Amino acid sequence: MDIKNSNWRIRRGKIINARQMTASEKWFDIQLEDGELDHEPGQFVQVELFGIGEVPISVCSSPTKKGSFELTVRAAGRVTREMHKLEKGDFIAIRGPFGKPFPVRTMVGNDLLFVAGGLGIAPLRSLINYVMDNRREFGKVDILLGCKSPKDMLFSDEIGKWSKRLDVNFACTVDKAEPDWKGNVGLITSLIPGVNLNPERTYAVVVGPPIMYKFVIAELLKKNIPERHIVLSLERHMKCGMGKCGHCQIDHPKNYYCCKDGPTFTYDEVKEAKKL
Repeated sequence: MDIKNSNWRIRRGKIINARQMTASEKWFDIQLEDGELDHEPGQFVQVELFGIGEVPISVCSSPTKKGSFELTVRAAGRVTREMHKLEKGDFIAIRGPFGKPFPVRTMVGNDLLFVAGGLGIAPLRSLINYVMDNRREFGKVDILLGCKSPKDMLFSDEIGKWSKRLDVNFACTVDKAEPDWKGNVGLITSLIPGVNLNPERTYAVVVGPPIMYKFVIAELLKKNIPERHIVLSLERHMKCGMGKCGHCQIDHPKNYYCCKDGPTFTYDEVKEAKKL
């Protein structure tokens, strides 16, 4: 294996910007010392803090952004809690990118329906911004976003811009409203029936917590979207990133490993799994 040109080599990344987005999530803009990350939407990197550990994080910026890439990190374990202590000027180690990306080339020329729940907007943002930067290559675009409450919404400024675009249909809902919230209240599945779409030319891309998938997929199938056109990014506790540790194995006849065979799958690929 050519280590010099392999994604497995460790690359040094400098944090050129950082911002606390919510009580649990922090955003980082990272510049590699040796060039571009060269990722595709839907891929992830392994982030290492020396002496502490390593963790897989989805890239949340589009590959059309040059010079740096972005990560949104939820403080959920030892490594991610330590990452939240990092600020502009600090350094981290990066390996990657890894994983199967969203099928962007297959989706060119088709309509797109994005469905994001909670932190799912982070990996999906990479694809959404790629589509926005190449808008003429795609048909109609619908974006449906759901989160627990308005204060939990990530990228609110950017989402506000999406909602004002004339070439995008946008809808958002929260589980629990605050006094100044004037939008929809309810589960994200309540937004899907109102979407006007042509099922044969629509790709639906769904990213969110595991409990969301069953109900969202059911609504998409009611819309007659083909199973091969429903694209999922599965949330799993990935650890090694190379299909060796078994943390992300999916209970499926084909014994998929999320880090190696995914994290993106079409619904027809994983519908036999006992649990998504």
